[in-house]
Order: sequence, then structure tokens, then C-alpha cells
Amino acid sequence: MSQQTADKIYEMIVKKHSYQPGEKLPNELILSEKLGISRTTLREAIRMLTLQGVLEVHRGKGTFVTTEEKIIGNFGFDNFDRIRIKLKDLYEMRLLFEPRVAALACRRATKEEIEAICHQGNVVAQLITQGKDRIEADQEFHRLIIAAAHNDFLNHLLPLINRAVSESIFIDSSKGLLEQNTVQDHALIMEFLQKRDEQGTKNAMEIHIHHAIHTLSLNKETEAIF
Repeated sequence: MSQQTADKIYEMIVKKHSYQPGEKLPNELILSEKLGISRTTLREAIRMLTLQGVLEVHRGKGTFVTTEEKIIGNFGFDNFDRIRIKLKDLYEMRLLFEPRVAALACRRATKEEIEAICHQGNVVAQLITQGKDRIEADQEFHRLIIAAAHNDFLNHLLPLINRAVSESIFIDSSKGLLEQNTVQDHALIMEFLQKRDEQGTKNAMEIHIHHAIHTLSLNKETEAIF
């Protein structure tokens, strides 16, 4: 819940421009009521964003959006061009570890965990079919795979994956190809997981990430980057 709250605040700042650089956020009571969360959850989310450089806390004054343009947005997402450049780096990083994590999950996951992953994959597919927002559902699909690897340290990779998923969906202009690839790729990942095929699962995750990079490169504004 704290991570989801941090993501919402991030979107309010970077995407919706609800709060500008240097602007003070509403007090805890007002902001927690607006987001429909507890003040404890809000404090943890603010702590996360502060560590990431998105927010600054000034004692006795309140919490402010950072004024340093090079830091705002966790990975410097102050405009679409910089988002795309950083996405290239993010996806390259995902290629280094996520396919191997998927293979590890295939080996270590319980039957119940694989069922949960497959259920979540179907939820994502349904949201895509209905034309609804799938960002959180897609992020949860990947989170469940990481959790199934049963390595606590891997949880630290979640913010990277969450950001890559949300930003790629946000800037996609291919009108359907990214969604189509997601449905097909997730289905392939789930198929190999159910078969307990580690190499197949690893390869399917690699294909999924390569498809995302290729789809984003189809945008004429990003082809020089990817």
C-alpha cells in the first residue's frame, strides 16, 4: 500500500502536475483523506519518495516537491524525451536480471503461487480487452513472479520494474501493439511456469522485454534512442 501510494503521489507530481517543483504538499490529514489512506501509510510513502529525491521534508515547514530538475521523478522523468532515454536503460537492466528471476520462480514457486501468477495474468488480459487501465495489475503480475523466487533481496528491484511498466504504458503511441504483445507474452510465461520449464520461462520473459523495447521503438520520436 505504501508503494502504491508513493506511485500515486509521483504521478500527481510528474504526470498530472498537481504539484509543481518547490511547491508544498497539503498536510498529512488533508492528503491522506484525499488519497483514501491512513496517515501511517502516507508517512511511509513520503519517506520512500524522499529517499528517491522526489520530495524534501523541511522540519517545521512541511513536505515539498524537490526543486532539482535532474532528480525529480526518481529517474529524471521531466519530459518525454528523457523518459524514453531512461526507459532504454531500464529495459536493458530488466534484461539482465528479470528472465533469470522468472526461471528461479519457476523452480521455487509453490503450486498456489503459480496459480496466483496465472490468475493475475488473466486479470491483465481482461483489463486490456476492456480497454481499462492495467498499470497496477501489470505491476502486480511481475511482483508475484519476483515473490515466487523466494529471495527477499529481489524485492528491491520492484520499483525499477514498476516504473518501467507504468512509463512505457504512459508514453506508448502504437495503439494496440504493446497491449497485444503483453497478452501473448504473459500467456507464454504462464504456460512455461505451469509446465515447470525453467528455460522456457526465462526465454519467454526475455521475449516479453524485447517486445516492449521493439514496440516503443516504433514510435518515430523514439526510434533514434532504441
